[in-house]
Amino acid sequence: MKKEMEEIDKLIKEALTQEEAKFYDELGEQNVLEKFGGIFKGKMGWLAVIMNIMVLIFFGLLIYCSIQFLDSEATNDLIKWGMGIFVSSLIMSMLKVYFWMQMDKNDVLRELKRLELQISVLSHKK
Repeated sequence: MKKEMEEIDKLIKEALTQEEAKFYDELGEQNVLEKFGGIFKGKMGWLAVIMNIMVLIFFGLLIYCSIQFLDSEATNDLIKWGMGIFVSSLIMSMLKVYFWMQMDKNDVLRELKRLELQISVLSHKK
């Protein structure tokens, strides 16, 4: 399967102009760090920055609640700090899921652009 994809990519690059081939190469597969950096680019980059700050705040709250939980002796205090740990973990998890969904969305958009480029090349061949 991978060999077929490489052959298709080679055929597409041969049919493209030099400028189009450069654009096609930019649409290639990214590693996780490049995908994570892509979240901060674009119109919603400011929201990603705010959400990262929120993750850090809730991580600090998680650490604080954990320390207080370990220092508590009364059952009510244990329940209170345990709920703080649970809520902080839950919010952090939800924010991380948002980031993974954004990375997946960017991957889908990249593949759509590749398809558009391939369709454009095929339509110009005729």
